[in-house]
Amino acid sequence: MIIVGICGASGSGKSTLANRIKDSLTCESRIIGQDGYYRDHSSLPFERRVHINYDAPEVFDHDELLADIVTLSNGGCITTKGYDYSQHMRADSPELISPPDVLILEGIHIFHDRRLCKLMSLKVYMHVDIDVCLLRRIQRDIVTRGRSIDSIADQYMATVKPMYEEYVSKYIKDADFAVMRGGHNSTAIDAISAYISAKLLAERFEKEN
Repeated sequence: MIIVGICGASGSGKSTLANRIKDSLTCESRIIGQDGYYRDHSSLPFERRVHINYDAPEVFDHDELLADIVTLSNGGCITTKGYDYSQHMRADSPELISPPDVLILEGIHIFHDRRLCKLMSLKVYMHVDIDVCLLRRIQRDIVTRGRSIDSIADQYMATVKPMYEEYVSKYIKDADFAVMRGGHNSTAIDAISAYISAKLLAERFEKEN
């Protein structure tokens, strides 16, 4: 199984790029978003869940994510992890995920865990202007996550921007490939897809011989 990691700021186009790469491949592929691995805070009242810093690396259960990826790498199946953004709660599902040929991981802190990085064949960083990311985040959160403009602005100033400057912006040094202009960069998609296809072919040839 080939593992590709896609990292970058919120609104940089990680999910878009992941889906475009997946659609370009002819092999079995799967996308897992890091957001599904937020730590479970369902025991807390909604008023407290709202004020958790969801942009800090420690808010994710890195051990759980790593365990699932190792399970898939070893040929096992895992259950589907999910998250309800409107209620700030985990929304897991019993649906099983089988090991694909290519696994694409995406998230703002997907490069944070060095153990997980070592399992990645390719690490991609979305190098997009932070102002552009903010505009995309506003559009996304209003339309798909039911957020108000005031709550988006408050969260951006309180956690998103500080965590980007302290952590996310620095992950570019860990990347093998930096993508400009967001997830619709067709040249980057073609290059990444070609690399994945070539590596997959090489691995299959090695197994057969």
